[in-house]
Amino acid sequence: MARIKLVYLGGGSTRAAGTMASLIANGADFDGSEVVLVDVDEDRLALIRTLAQKMARAQGVDIAVSATTDRRAALVDCDAVLSSFRPGGFAARVLDERIPLEHGLIGQETQGAGGFFMALRAINVLKDVCAEIEELCPDAWIFNYTNPVNIVAEAVTHHSPVKIVSLCEGPIYFADEIADSAGLDPERLHVTMVGLNHGCWGVEHEYDGGDPLPLLEEAWERRRADPTLEPRRRRQLQLAVAMGAVPADYFEFYYFTDDVLAELRAKPTTRAEDILGWAPDYWRHYEEQAASDDPQLDPARSRGGIDELELAIDVMDAIFNDKHETHPVNMPNAGGALPGFPDDLVVEVLGRCHRGGIDVLPAPPLPRHVRGLVEMLGEYQALAAETAWSGTRADGVRALSANPLVAQVDVAERVYDALADAHRSHLPARLLPA
Repeated sequence: MARIKLVYLGGGSTRAAGTMASLIANGADFDGSEVVLVDVDEDRLALIRTLAQKMARAQGVDIAVSATTDRRAALVDCDAVLSSFRPGGFAARVLDERIPLEHGLIGQETQGAGGFFMALRAINVLKDVCAEIEELCPDAWIFNYTNPVNIVAEAVTHHSPVKIVSLCEGPIYFADEIADSAGLDPERLHVTMVGLNHGCWGVEHEYDGGDPLPLLEEAWERRRADPTLEPRRRRQLQLAVAMGAVPADYFEFYYFTDDVLAELRAKPTTRAEDILGWAPDYWRHYEEQAASDDPQLDPARSRGGIDELELAIDVMDAIFNDKHETHPVNMPNAGGALPGFPDDLVVEVLGRCHRGGIDVLPAPPLPRHVRGLVEMLGEYQALAAETAWSGTRADGVRALSANPLVAQVDVAERVYDALADAHRSHLPARLLPA
């Protein structure tokens, strides 16, 4: 078992309780380890620390948990950095969702103009984090969940020697959702999904040893007019049948843009505003459980459930305990593992994780009829990463103009300036409009 020092950036967030539950559930693999929670809110940090300490004690897990707002002090001699934070909090995400809508664009956390400004804010912080890691713990890994995870990893891998892997459960749950919509058993549907984060497609499909696509086609014919199938799931199933591959559900923003935009405009609240409405109950639940000697998180009252960031824990376990396990990862496309994409572009593929690092595994090529959009998103990803790390407003407008959800220079200029002005306290001066 590995004894490590883990620094959790975002350790006072609504997701932190579930993340610590995941880590403690795997506590036998990290016996004797130390976790340092880092965030900007001392009261919430103290609450998550107390909750985690009591969960560990009740489950007989030997993991020490501390908390601090001093990131530099926390990073000294650490082995792993779990990054899952949101500069500006959910109030900033509301702006990412609302302002694009005002310009006739989809507002979203990882896609389009909203996702672009989440990337600018996140990388502005992580640029300093990387410098501190190089100084204080140069052998540490970053296990990144800070969105947009692909753009974050793209920036870091091109500009820092720090080891980083970005992670997302999407390649796992996209297939589960399709199976559920089609009335299939998710445990029997096996799909290999590759591409970009939130932009991946199934390239290998198997259900009980056979091809599941005819089953999806039958399900689509049966359910296409079914009012109990929610619109997002309907679009996902329709797209799988039309393209002959299981899609990331985020592709609805590109293949059903008008429908999604109309729904977002008609909805009185954005996703971030919904979460802000739910958050007080999350914190009440955490406070209630922190008062117990044996805290039990309720999945319905915990942000992200009780197995949050579980993939990060699994990948850490595989690396530090040399397990040679295969997991979906976002890493540079070394050796052209994903055919047709640049070797230095961060792609989402399977990776074999072990003490020596992560070996990205060769993947089948994306079908030509879906590859073009993913290629466009890859070029945008590279432009966005460069803008965030060292670019200017002009670079930002070019990047947004290359984004398929914007794709108009005049619109890119207007939405860029509106979002940059709204987020100016979280951006460097070089990115602000004159």
